[in-house]
Amino acid sequence: MSADGKAPERLARRALSGRASHAETREVFSGLDWKAAGSRPRSVPHSVYQLLKHMSYWQDWVVAWLEGDSPAVPRHASGSWPAESAPSSRREWDAAVARFRRGLRRLERACRGADLPPSRGRTSRLEMLHTIATHNSYHAGQVAFLRQLLRKWPPPSGGVTW
Repeated sequence: MSADGKAPERLARRALSGRASHAETREVFSGLDWKAAGSRPRSVPHSVYQLLKHMSYWQDWVVAWLEGDSPAVPRHASGSWPAESAPSSRREWDAAVARFRRGLRRLERACRGADLPPSRGRTSRLEMLHTIATHNSYHAGQVAFLRQLLRKWPPPSGGVTW
């Protein structure tokens, strides 16, 4: 480890934010109409809404793990994907986005002042934070691409568009 004991914390928080890699993870859903969030162009396996719910599922799972719980892992990958492709209302969409952002804030707080390298079983807290950050980054890219297909990119905060 570096002489700077805060390096793992900074690394984890930066990875969770997406800054310097792509549009900020917390902003990829901003400014998207709830109806567009549920639409799926032909041959696209998931809507933006489904991606959002899937990302929230795993964020909540990691938060529980970091807090010492032993959350169950779905028997199949489909267990972490919502069946419905669209929110039923703007209120449902807004609540889903708020849940995602709350989960992201909880993950960022889990980085602060924590002893990240020690393991819990075979996985360290830092490794788990890295895993969820890369998971979010992967799906944030899918959201950006899908929003581009829907002609709903970039979000109001901007995005990598050059």
